[in-house]
Amino acid sequence: MRYPRFLKAQVSSLAATVVDFVVTIGCVEVLHSRYLAATILGNIAGGITNFSLGRYFVFDATKQNARAQGGRYLGVWLGSMLLNAAGVYFCTQVLHSNYVISKIGVSLLVGFGFNYLLQRHFVFPKS
Repeated sequence: MRYPRFLKAQVSSLAATVVDFVVTIGCVEVLHSRYLAATILGNIAGGITNFSLGRYFVFDATKQNARAQGGRYLGVWLGSMLLNAAGVYFCTQVLHSNYVISKIGVSLLVGFGFNYLLQRHFVFPKS
């Protein structure tokens, strides 16, 4: 059965989030790492997971140059982190929303409106 690319992208994003959280929590609880270092490592592991799933599973873009894709993905990933941080700050500080609600809403908006579109048309474009 063929699943729509958008659905596969959401599964990839969810898997990357799980990897991020498992690495972060594992580093803190098992390796007794500092939470900031663990958060960075988790974020990197999640990014690598999302890139790999995007390349092989979501967009089937293995015929394209992986280094070029990786460079484009890095730019999108950094932009996504900036948009998420700024959006959560704005919603929490300016709109006085709960930070968890802010994070969920901003994450969904950035995920659908920024990450998916740029991955589809910029990082893994059809050849």
